[in-house]
Amino acid sequence: MEAVILSKNQYQELLGRIEEINTKITETSKKPVDVFLDNADFLQLMHISKRTAQTWRDEGKISFSQIGNKIYYRMSDVQTLLNKNYNKAFKKTR
Repeated sequence: MEAVILSKNQYQELLGRIEEINTKITETSKKPVDVFLDNADFLQLMHISKRTAQTWRDEGKISFSQIGNKIYYRMSDVQTLLNKNYNKAFKKTR
């Protein structure tokens, strides 16, 4: 095993770089801001009609925000909708 000897300045510089890397990693690993989809994006993503989206909102299947006539959905709410309606594959018997 080799020993490496650093001067005090080199050691302080190395600690500073490690702290910078740690800060960048921490910032990167923070939970990303939730993405919002407008109604047109939601319809295209789910391959549904405007009427189906309206029915899902009326039935409380999907949460939404409305500003004037514009409707927005959180991507996390879309994922929740899909997860709630997820059906595991079943094994066919012969």
